[in-house]
Amino acid sequence: MAAENPTILASLDALRAGYASRFEAAATEQALRDENAKILGKKGELTAILAMMRDVPADQRKTVGARVNEVKTEIESAFEKRLKAIAGAARKKELEAPPFDLTLPAREAAPRGHKHPLSIVREEVVDIFVSLGFQVHDGPEIELEENNFGKLGYPPDHPATDMQDTFWTTNNLVLRSHTSNVQVRAMTAHKPPMAFVAPGTVFRRDDDVTHSPMFHQVEAFLIDRNVSMAHLKGVLAEFAERFYGPNTPVRLRPSYFPFVEPGAEVDVACAFCKQADGTRRGCNLCKHTGWIEILGCGMIHPIVFEACGIDPETWSGFALGMGVERLAMLRYDLPDVRLFFENDPRFLAQF
Repeated sequence: MAAENPTILASLDALRAGYASRFEAAATEQALRDENAKILGKKGELTAILAMMRDVPADQRKTVGARVNEVKTEIESAFEKRLKAIAGAARKKELEAPPFDLTLPAREAAPRGHKHPLSIVREEVVDIFVSLGFQVHDGPEIELEENNFGKLGYPPDHPATDMQDTFWTTNNLVLRSHTSNVQVRAMTAHKPPMAFVAPGTVFRRDDDVTHSPMFHQVEAFLIDRNVSMAHLKGVLAEFAERFYGPNTPVRLRPSYFPFVEPGAEVDVACAFCKQADGTRRGCNLCKHTGWIEILGCGMIHPIVFEACGIDPETWSGFALGMGVERLAMLRYDLPDVRLFFENDPRFLAQF
């Protein structure tokens, strides 16, 4: 047979004679695996020998094939044996090495990330309200139309319910357009008195330098006996002083919201057009008024109480809602809300 198939048998004998020394010369696991791949891999030497089987006469293929399989099994066994030997040597070296000196100073840690500026502002706002006695309450971002609009006093034809303003899904579900849905859920689940603050993500079809389709709000509301507009003004004044600092110019303007009566919008002085003498010349961001709106507020409307099963003759309360992005823009003197969402490391590193 050897005379009839000299090429394949000679190649097989040469491989059989040399693989052991090649494995022994591999000092590391990776080197051993590389050498094994050269022999048994898809383009390895044994694979090339197997390709020569087509030239072996049919009556001899069984015998020659058995020889090839025998060599392959032998090589695989030698590889596993050498792999265990390398692992054992590495373990022995580790055990015999000098012990670690636990008194050495730690290596300097790699630079770590930090909170996003919106997270910093949101947490600060929530902390202020918690310190004033409010508890944190959460709610879903995909909400029933009833909780997002109906129980808050929105008429069916209100512009806010249009497809142009609100993201609708299916089956009377919407991506909540404000965190006021938490107010409805809290008033339905709890009995007054209550005071909650609700931070969260909201969605509206709006996109410019001061608006984003996805943004963040913080809702706060308080319900008790004999709550008045004076209580609301006191909370707003305390919040502005703690968040923006003492003597921050603040004003309330009458405004309309379906779920409060009376309603108001709260403005703070524009930080972008302030002159050295404290006056403000007006700019595009504040629409040349010298003021920027930061939140809407008011006394909770009796129809909201009734929709949530609370007697408006016994209980009264106020609610307010603010955009975190708008607060952060004023805090950090930023002219464009879109900077918060571009994830530019040069911008984020400043915080």
